Amino acid sequence: MEFWVAALALTIFLYVTLDGFDLGVGMLFAFDRNDSSRSHMMSAIAPVWDGNETWLVLTATILFGAFPLIYSILLSAFYLPLIVMLVALIFRGVAFEFRTRSGSLRGIWDFAFAGGSFLATFIQGATIGALVEGLKVVGHQYAGGPFSWLSPFAILCGVGLCIGYMLLGASWLTYKTEEGVQALAFRMLPKLLTGVLIFLAAAVAGAIIIDLDLMSRWAERPVIFIFPVIGALACVALAVAIKWRIELLPFLSSVAIFGAAFGTLGISFYPYVIPPSVTIVEAAAPASTLAFMFWGAGVFVLPITIVYTLLVYFIFKGKVTPEQEHY
Repeated sequence: MEFWVAALALTIFLYVTLDGFDLGVGMLFAFDRNDSSRSHMMSAIAPVWDGNETWLVLTATILFGAFPLIYSILLSAFYLPLIVMLVALIFRGVAFEFRTRSGSLRGIWDFAFAGGSFLATFIQGATIGALVEGLKVVGHQYAGGPFSWLSPFAILCGVGLCIGYMLLGASWLTYKTEEGVQALAFRMLPKLLTGVLIFLAAAVAGAIIIDLDLMSRWAERPVIFIFPVIGALACVALAVAIKWRIELLPFLSSVAIFGAAFGTLGISFYPYVIPPSVTIVEAAAPASTLAFMFWGAGVFVLPITIVYTLLVYFIFKGKVTPEQEHY
């Protein structure tokens, strides 16, 4: 079981950071109306965006096979928003193919790309916020309504993740692009970093106001405070990178900020996966199922996907130029 807990944590984190930056680039479309700049942005993520979304598929696969109880509860609770998210991701994918060939209709596909990015990101953040608040579960079945997930705290988390993904996206653009787009990314980073810090402060304050169960574990587990310290150091590194225009450091710092937030949430949740109702042990499939999955998905699929991801990023390393076609 421990292997699949680690695998689930890895796939979620890789999805959030990798697809997070290309969703962030999509949202940054809204802040630069220059067609050449938008093409440059798209070229920076075109070789990797579809591979990034593979980690979402693997996350769902692990939940379905190794933790079916979590899968059933989450799908019941978030059925409507997840359908909307998938439609938004589909529109983003179609926009990649149609944008360069649409002529006078290019604005429609620019809107689909940016709008799909905003909508998919907001829903991801809102579902995380709803999960942090806790779902109504009775007898290991979801007992809430179709819109029970929608709350002020969930909306706050949805907006916060949009800002966070844009921070990742702008950081990626400082590394992959040049000239005007890189300058835009460096101009956006201080505002986005400030926005992320304001969101984190608001989220902690909101959690205290609504008296979330997770906050009580901070006093019980002082090790949690290691992650906020790592996040603070990453913010300092990002500020230095912005000041001195260091190209790769903003992205590494942004990933570290997300890693610190992910670690804080993970330890706050443990031993629950759906607080305060379902623990990891309760959610796990039988040992025979976990063992069967290990020799397929664990030994082959997961390592092959990791190797494929590393290979793609190595092959397409370096900057893209404004004149470069994205495919």
